[in-house]
Amino acid sequence: MVEEEVGRVSDFFARPVVAGIDLTGPLKVGDNIHIAGHTTDLELIVESMQIQNVDVNEGKSGDAVGIKVPDRVRRGDKVYKVTE
Repeated sequence: MVEEEVGRVSDFFARPVVAGIDLTGPLKVGDNIHIAGHTTDLELIVESMQIQNVDVNEGKSGDAVGIKVPDRVRRGDKVYKVTE
């Protein structure tokens, strides 16, 4: 599996459990991502994504998106897109 960095966590919201991510590369709903940091190690499939509280199917470099995550992430964690 190949991992390509596509962003960094800029914020975390506990209710609902959402990560704010500043994208440095393209990301789409359905992509498999890996969020890694000092104490974070999550792998998930992007099921929904929002920009400014509006559902979108994809984000591009420079966008700030919100993605539901199964567990806590931390500011500064790196976001990687995982491909086969």
